[in-house]
Amino acid sequence: MASTGLDRPLAHCDVSDTALYVEDRWHEPFARLRREMPLAWHPDSPYGPYWSVSTHALVQQVEALPEVFSSATEHGGITILDSRRDLPFENFIAMDRPRHTEQRRVVQPSFNPSEMQRREGDIRRRVSALFDTLPMNETIDWVERVSIPITIGMICVLFDFPWEERHDLKRWSDWASEVSPDQSEERIARWSEQMMQMLLRFDRLLEDKRAAPPSDDLMSRIIHSEAMGAMPAAERMGNIALLIVGGNDTTRNSMSGLIDALHRFPDQLDRLHDDPSLIENAASEIIRWQSPVTHMRRTAVTDHGIAGQTIRKGDKVVLWYLSANRDEALFAEPDRFDVARENARRHIGFGFGIHRCVGARLAELQLRVYIEEILRRNIRIEPAGAWQRMPSPFLHGFTHMPVRIVPR
Repeated sequence: MASTGLDRPLAHCDVSDTALYVEDRWHEPFARLRREMPLAWHPDSPYGPYWSVSTHALVQQVEALPEVFSSATEHGGITILDSRRDLPFENFIAMDRPRHTEQRRVVQPSFNPSEMQRREGDIRRRVSALFDTLPMNETIDWVERVSIPITIGMICVLFDFPWEERHDLKRWSDWASEVSPDQSEERIARWSEQMMQMLLRFDRLLEDKRAAPPSDDLMSRIIHSEAMGAMPAAERMGNIALLIVGGNDTTRNSMSGLIDALHRFPDQLDRLHDDPSLIENAASEIIRWQSPVTHMRRTAVTDHGIAGQTIRKGDKVVLWYLSANRDEALFAEPDRFDVARENARRHIGFGFGIHRCVGARLAELQLRVYIEEILRRNIRIEPAGAWQRMPSPFLHGFTHMPVRIVPR
């Protein structure tokens, strides 16, 4: 049972409020938290009471103590929304050591440097082919036409999943990543239906891989491994959803975020044209600036003192990556998108410590190729209507982005 915390520093607003992200009003509340109470207590929210951790240093401090601050589903999971005991949905990012380590080791080789080098040519061909289909001077939805197809295409490659069924992947990813206080029976029934559809489809793929000799592809590694080859259904469901969401939503949101950043700071596109050596750093900078994962959550498994406060056993601790990546103590002019930022790689958009995103290299590679393609075609992407942002306190991005492609 989490403590009431009557003597705790009370936050001035609830930063889990979806409206802050839909309306892009999150900057000031987090700046105030960082300035006045980087560790703040929210006694009431649609998700229950929680601690906010809003500075870069404190987020890293909590992430570096996985034995104190648990990610495990049994303690509440990895989002501000408590995991439900009647809806088991376990995956390796929502596990503690040693199970987390065992399962992470299975999938890690699919994202190592040699594997990225092997995939780079295919990624370039797919991105170039997609850009070939885009019309000039016509209104298109950048999220639907570019960001989603690039990232879903990569998931299809990783999972050896049929391209013609890609819309199912998108739908399952959206359901799996949704964080909402609406836990009505109707919504849970729809969620369960979608997750079961996903599980049944992937079970067929896994059984095909089980019948074949072991190979280096991701699904084969999973099904032929000791740590993951005999997972119960709920664990298979959770891990499949994790890999789909991790490989799709986060990179998708960074790609869309880049269009927003270049619209707000058009000089940075010119700077990339003048110095293409900045492209790799620009990929890191957009992850910092956009922060496609707004938060991760931990739960204290014992009392622990931090930042002058005592976090009690059972307390929910929310790590706001979005805020930490705008921390003035580390990043000069943090609200500015700066492709030459010297410490851009110090972002924690991929997390920190043992739970740092296993697919970080793949995300960076896709973003680098994506930026290179925009530069190669010598284009600008300009707004052509109102952009709609994700109604989520968990993922940070756009649902619709009407734009026009024009010559630079």
